[in-house]
Amino acid sequence: MIRVTYRIETAGSIEKMAAKIASDQSTGTFVALPGETEELKARVAARVVDIRPLPPTDTPSFPDEGGGASLFHRADIDIDFPMDAVGTDLSALMTICIGGVFSIKGMTGIRIVDLKLPDAFRTAHPGPQFGVAGSRTLTGVVDRPIIGTIVKPALGLRPHETAEMVGELIEAGVDFIKDDEKLMSPAYSPLSERVAAIMPRILDHEQKTAKKVMYAFGISHADPDEMMRNHDLVLKAGGNCAVVNINSIGFSGMSFLRKRSGLVLHAHRNGWDVLTRHAGIGFEFSVWQQFWRLLGVDQFQINGIRVKYWEPDESFVRSYKAVSTPMFDPSDCPLPVIGSGQWGGQAPDTLKATGGSTDLLYLCGGGIVSHPDGPGAGVKAVRQAWEAAVAGVPLEDYARDHPELARSIEKFADGKAA
Repeated sequence: MIRVTYRIETAGSIEKMAAKIASDQSTGTFVALPGETEELKARVAARVVDIRPLPPTDTPSFPDEGGGASLFHRADIDIDFPMDAVGTDLSALMTICIGGVFSIKGMTGIRIVDLKLPDAFRTAHPGPQFGVAGSRTLTGVVDRPIIGTIVKPALGLRPHETAEMVGELIEAGVDFIKDDEKLMSPAYSPLSERVAAIMPRILDHEQKTAKKVMYAFGISHADPDEMMRNHDLVLKAGGNCAVVNINSIGFSGMSFLRKRSGLVLHAHRNGWDVLTRHAGIGFEFSVWQQFWRLLGVDQFQINGIRVKYWEPDESFVRSYKAVSTPMFDPSDCPLPVIGSGQWGGQAPDTLKATGGSTDLLYLCGGGIVSHPDGPGAGVKAVRQAWEAAVAGVPLEDYARDHPELARSIEKFADGKAA
């Protein structure tokens, strides 16, 4: 069985609405049909297995569906879907168990808050190829976070300008660099020219130091064949990572890429917010991320503490726990990527939020490249902040003997490290 938990809101009966969801999303329709036999229902009909009432609300999540009511009932309901009805196809899972419920009349709100999949999904989909262990192996980083940054400005830099910044970051000891998700292959910085400018610096540094900095090139494209050509270009040049805008390429694009990929696939979730930002509508991240993990993302961006966007810290903590919790076994966990307005100042709170785990990629954009003494000092400052956090030393104390961290605190203590 596939179990989906819906958080529903209605001015009417919760029990009747739960039954309607189970019926509409499996064997039923708005009138009785001759083919809707008891045998058919027993084999493939969805069933309500639990209803847990929640406090009511006086404000409907869908304002136009209120119908003049002053009180709206709420509950979490568990519905089981037989595997015979859905199978292991993720598009079928999304269509049958999730997609259609948002169109059902009579609800003033609905949110998918949990999803439990049977073991059959484990073997039906590839999952991460590299994940946490592979990311650590390829970067050579153990027992601390992988420290990364984003090439800034996000748009406008030409390949040789990008390569100059990359060279400084590499020399400063950064572990990971990525293209901004908005950078794919524009006219002023074609992917082929960017790869040609950047990879020789990375490979030369590897020859000198035995450390290969991981660079994630933006390869996303609406045409899967073109995306694979981008992938092959990076791989042939000696690259080992790619940024993939998962909402933009969709399930099929991700599946096509993963089955043929030799790169670490770094998932950017741009567009996710439209699915979750309203608390009474959409998805919990814990549900949505399961699809992409099954499809094979290796690294998953999840924002962080005190981000520059709308997401509260509590949401980040839930997202971290979601991607760090095995679906079937530990190998299916992608590497959590913590970003958005990060600098060293969030390191202590991040470490606390992760339960002391440093299995993460700590991604700072402006928090590194906008350091007053340059990007190289920015890398050192973030490394120093994490050293202090792991050692349990207050950042201000550690900064007395670490000038890069001290300057970072002066610059970013107001939280403006976007």
